[in-house]
Amino acid sequence: MQRAVPQSPFYPERRFSKLRFLGIDFGWVSQPSGVCCLDWQAGELHLLTLERCTDLPQVLDWVDQWLPPDRPGGVAVDAPTVIANATGMRPCDRQAHRYFGKYDAGCYPANLSLPFASRTLALGLALEARGFAHAPTIQPQHPQRYQIEVFPHPAMVHLFQLDRILKYKKGRLAERQRQLAQLRQHLAYDLSQHSPPLCWERSAVSALPPIPTGGRALKALEDQLDALTCAYVAAHWWAWGLARNRVLGDRTSGYIIVPDPFGRCQFSSE
Repeated sequence: MQRAVPQSPFYPERRFSKLRFLGIDFGWVSQPSGVCCLDWQAGELHLLTLERCTDLPQVLDWVDQWLPPDRPGGVAVDAPTVIANATGMRPCDRQAHRYFGKYDAGCYPANLSLPFASRTLALGLALEARGFAHAPTIQPQHPQRYQIEVFPHPAMVHLFQLDRILKYKKGRLAERQRQLAQLRQHLAYDLSQHSPPLCWERSAVSALPPIPTGGRALKALEDQLDALTCAYVAAHWWAWGLARNRVLGDRTSGYIIVPDPFGRCQFSSE
């Protein structure tokens, strides 16, 4: 049975009437990207859109549409947008393996010699140019524009209290469908029980798409559901900061924000 998440007396609403949170499951090389927008209304989150973009310019156009310059909000990206090391692994990647390897949730290492680096760095720089400053630290519940790097698998482990990651990305089609259906159920129910809650009844998108039968359509849904996870982490970071989130790494070498509403893990500063 899932433990109840302690609730919070959230924030004077007038200050946050335009607040939104975007999630980008970024195509690191040339693949399409899943994108999601959550809107903040009266202490709860509403799902506005769940889509897919074909390339980086389309992703940035989508960001401009849903978080124009007059709106505060956060963008959470599943991609290494800060990379300082020429080879090897970033410190935050090593920490992810150390703390989440037992859940099969170690992340792919990033360095400047890898072919995706210029593309993922370009996304981070383009977001900075739009006023989204990197936020490995944050003052919770204040209007601001920020970006963070996130990794959906550790986020899901903590948000859904999993013993292992949901393995919906590889394997036989039938098993991927089964695992993705479990993720869909967690997102549909568990996020409504967390704080801040995702309210489906008042969302523009009131239900998640069904599980498809074909492999290509399954990959498209994977991207969208990962983007929803990213967007929720952006909102959770804004709402709670370090009280219910953990930070791997730092602004200089690269960082990953991991929600921790149940206090499952204490990270060292290494």
